[in-house]
Amino acid sequence: MDAISRVSGAYADDAARWQAVQARDAGADGVFLYSVATTGVYCHPSCAARPALRGNVAFHDGRDAAERLGFRACKRCRPDLAPRAEREAALVARACRGIEAAEEALSLDALAAAAGVSPFHFHRLFRRIVGVTPKAYAAARRAAKVQDGLAQAASVTETIYEAGFGSSGRFYEAAEGMLGMTPSAWRDGGQGEAIGFASGVGSLGCVLVATTAKGICAILLGDDAAVLAGDLAARFPRATLGEDPAFGDLVRRVIAYVDAPGDGIGLPLDIRGTAFQRRVWEVLQRIPAGETRTYTQVAGLIGNPKAVRAVASACAANRLAVVVPCHRVVAGDGGLAGYRWGVDRKRALLRREARPVPPVAKRGG
Repeated sequence: MDAISRVSGAYADDAARWQAVQARDAGADGVFLYSVATTGVYCHPSCAARPALRGNVAFHDGRDAAERLGFRACKRCRPDLAPRAEREAALVARACRGIEAAEEALSLDALAAAAGVSPFHFHRLFRRIVGVTPKAYAAARRAAKVQDGLAQAASVTETIYEAGFGSSGRFYEAAEGMLGMTPSAWRDGGQGEAIGFASGVGSLGCVLVATTAKGICAILLGDDAAVLAGDLAARFPRATLGEDPAFGDLVRRVIAYVDAPGDGIGLPLDIRGTAFQRRVWEVLQRIPAGETRTYTQVAGLIGNPKAVRAVASACAANRLAVVVPCHRVVAGDGGLAGYRWGVDRKRALLRREARPVPPVAKRGG
């Protein structure tokens, strides 16, 4: 059966098809093909080849029809193969499977060679489709293996080698970044991990601040300190949680920052999340106070314009309110959309951060 069988009403007549060819409309790929009498080739409508004269162009519903008339496939857009987007997605999917199955980390050169493209092209393609670099994807998959392994394995040693680490030294060097605590503590559900927290009240309601030995791991906003403490406990069910009176000054500093957000809190942070979430949060932290970005813009800034929903999910997963300023991300029409700690709080934060427009200087008479 012909690989191209769809006929769209939008390209039903030759005039519409010619317009699509002139515009190199990728949306018409898979709907029809066109051939050029002077070159003897047939192409996708989006082909980047030199434009042909209208009198030399004919349209075909599929490659079989074009080839029966003696035309051959263009070497540039390859209409005899699956659409380019499908081929690229398949290439990256194979690379992902290779990364996941590898016993040790694969180099960029090895991944590119297996895909049959240059390292530069492979890196750019992988990041565009997956949303993270091959190295970050491999690290995230390895972290997932470690987390799953520690939850199921009888010992940390088993997990070290099952996750693809060649030595225990390399594993323990990476463990803190993957887990945020020692491997044994993770395996035991956070047992032994000391997390201190304290609450206070600011203009936006209750603020809970929690820290590990590494830094602030959570800033939660709400109406009830007990509810916020329960949220913290759910994340580390077997950690040692405790309110710490010594946190008074820290809580006051955090509340002052929440009440008057700036471009940096100046305190150590313990940011935990997947590789993709971290990339999103890094972009959010670069949005200046007084400015906003849409979810689509953030997706573009991380190099994956189609990951709008994933960006929204990363914003919702943020546990460091205001410090990782997910409140500065708005809908495409400027609407506030959702906010983990309530749209009213988001509106209040944006109103506080709004920078007055300087008056236009009057020209002298």
